[in-house]
Order: sequence, then C-alpha cells, then structure tokens
Amino acid sequence: MKIGLLLDFSGAPDVSADRKRGFDLAIRHINDGGGVLGRPVEGVTGDATRSPGPAAEAARVLVEAGVHAIVGPNASAAALAVIEAVSGPEGIPTISPSATSPELTEAEDSDFFFRTTLADTAQGPVMARVTRDRGFDNVGLIYFDDAYGRGLAATFAEAWEGKLEGVAVDDAQPTYLPELRLSARSGAQALVVVTFGDHALAIVREAIDEGVYSQFVFGDAAKRPRLVGEIGGAKLGGMYGTAGAPSPDSTARPEWEASFVAEYGELPVMTYVKETYDATIALALAAQAAGRLDGEAIRDHLRDIGRPPGQVVLGTAEGVADALRLLAEDREVDYDGVATTLDWDGYGDLERGYIEVWRFTPDGRIEEVETVLFASGS
Repeated sequence: MKIGLLLDFSGAPDVSADRKRGFDLAIRHINDGGGVLGRPVEGVTGDATRSPGPAAEAARVLVEAGVHAIVGPNASAAALAVIEAVSGPEGIPTISPSATSPELTEAEDSDFFFRTTLADTAQGPVMARVTRDRGFDNVGLIYFDDAYGRGLAATFAEAWEGKLEGVAVDDAQPTYLPELRLSARSGAQALVVVTFGDHALAIVREAIDEGVYSQFVFGDAAKRPRLVGEIGGAKLGGMYGTAGAPSPDSTARPEWEASFVAEYGELPVMTYVKETYDATIALALAAQAAGRLDGEAIRDHLRDIGRPPGQVVLGTAEGVADALRLLAEDREVDYDGVATTLDWDGYGDLERGYIEVWRFTPDGRIEEVETVLFASGS
C-alpha cells in the first residue's frame, strides 16, 4: 500500500515538518504491526503549497506514482481543489488533518474526502466567546480571502454579538495598512486575525508599528511560535487564540507521546500532528478491513473502523498492531485515535471533537488554557 502525504512543504516548512513526523510515526507503527495485507506500507510525499492549482497538480503526481490514499492537504483551499479535481474523480480516499473550511463539507468529492479535525462551524463560536470574554464588544476582523479565511470569518461573524468590521486580504501585499485602518474605522478595540502565519506576522507587526491595534485575537493558522518569537512576548503576551485540538482525555496520549519523543527527541510543537497520525492509521486500517487496495473499498470501510461495534483499539504502536491482527481475522475494530475518536458523519466530518483556547505568554511560549467539546446535534 502506498499512502501519499500532501502538505505545504514550501510555504509552511516548520508546520509540515512536524506533521510529516506524525505521518512517518504512523507508517512505522503500521509496518511494525505487520503492514497492510501482510506487506509494508510506503509513504510518498508531495508539496501541495497553499494554492489550488499547484495542489491539484501535486495530487496528480501522487496518483501517477500509484498512491492508494492521501493524507492532506493541510490548507482548505488546496484541499477543495484536490478533492474536486483529482482525488474525488480518481477515487482516491483523502483525509485532511487540518483543512477546516465549512465549504469542504458539501464539496463535490464523491464521498472520498474525510478529515480528522473539526470544521470551523465549531471554531467560530468559540472564537467569538473568547473575544467577548476578553472584554471586547467592538472588533476589527482581517481574514485571508480563501476557503479557510472566509469560512472561519463567517462562522465567527455569525456568533459575534458586538460591532464588527471585516476586511479580506490576499497574497503578496506590500502593506496591510489600508485594510488595518478600514477594519478599525468604527473604533475597534482589538483585531481578530484569521490569516496564515506569514501574513499574521506582517499584519500584527504593521498594526503595532503604526499604532492601529495593540490587542489581538487569533485563529488556528496563527498559532505559531515564530509569531510571538518575532513580535515578542512583551507585546503579544496574554493574547488569546483558538484552534482544533486533540482530545484532552485520550487514553492513547501518554504512550503515543512517549513513542514520539523516543523517535524524534521532543514532543511536536505545531498543530494537527496527532490528527495527521490518526488520518494515516485510519487509511491503513480501512484497507486492511477491505481486504484490497482499491479506493472505493478503502472509502467504504473508513466509517466502519472508527465507530462501534468492534473491539476498541488505541492510537499507539500496540493498538495499531492489535487492530491489523483483528482485521486480518475478519473481526471488527473501533479505532480510538490519539487525537479523537473517528466518528464520521455522511459528509466525512467528525461528529465529535475539541476546540482549544490558547494564549501567548510574556516569556514567548504558547500555552493551552481550555479545551471545549463539540458534538454535532448537541
């Protein structure tokens, strides 16, 4: 079995490197457990970038290389292009660990797209509540004009009850000052930042340097050590943000983290690493359950391996080996991942998951503050 990993290695190398470690650890656990259908699994990587066109082309290269499934892409706009132009039409099961746009829920993907993180219909309301809790009732909002930015901005705005001035930005702007001033024109007390790490750094730095804003709230794409490292904890310490998060109650977490440290020397720093691991394991288990490697068969078993009935197996080396053995014996499993239980609805979205509230600290760290459970229908 060949599993492709499609991430933005060129535009977000630090983020993608951490997620690739999660992917590689999953491949190792699968192969240590006997592989899929008795043979080793091979990982194949591709650089999706964050742009739709290059992402689709990178996906085509993976398909031509013979991958049976894909983990990624990490960006929503890239994921939308890949699943509608490549993996859906080609029948390649694709699981993103980090693409959160609500647009992906009803994308034309022929049911070949799943994700191991919540859609931003869950993150937006938590971000609105966090912003209110900081004492703000009038904010500016700058969001990146793509599927991710529009989606999170819209769910935030829908849940927000105060004054709001939203402004979109795009790539390669020499200055964001006009947009910053436009977002602040109604007396905004803080800026909500829904952009990727490189844009967030430029926007926040210019907002502070020009005296437009000194208070900020961040979306998940800005949860980067580089942001507080370059701006400084003296200016960003105490600023809050939100992001999709692994389960705080995961039974697999201690053993998985120990195996990650044993492999790489330290715990992952970036977001959605455990979700990358779970996506990779899920595809392997679905193939083992199917008994063959064609895409439709793998897709049709993804929901089965992630929910009852079946013996609960954990997202650890031992759990993965047990799962592969049980499935080879034609028994059922319920994979309880290191990030989340994989209870997928009819759209490939998680029915249950977590949103994290985090903040930058004065000494330049990122710390978790709170984890909020989301369950569809509740």
